[in-house]
Amino acid sequence: MPIYEYKCEKCGKEFEQLVFGGECPACPGCESDQVCRLMSCCGFVSKNATGATTSSSAGASSCGGCAATSCAGCGH
Repeated sequence: MPIYEYKCEKCGKEFEQLVFGGECPACPGCESDQVCRLMSCCGFVSKNATGATTSSSAGASSCGGCAATSCAGCGH
C-alpha cells in the first residue's frame, strides 16, 4: 500500500495518505473529496562497481523551467 501526497482543491491543504486499492481519500482539513494527487520526489543512494556512493533525486530529472506544483499542471 503506497503513501501518496494530495492537495485539496477546496481548501488548499496538502497531506499524505496511505491508500488501499481504489480508495479515494478525503481532506483531513475540510473533509472534501475534491483532492488531486501530487507528484512526489524521492531520493535514493546507490553504489557503483568500485563501491563509491552516489545519490540522486527524482525531482532532479523533472523539467527545470516548470513553476507548476505537479506535472499534471505543467502541460509538458
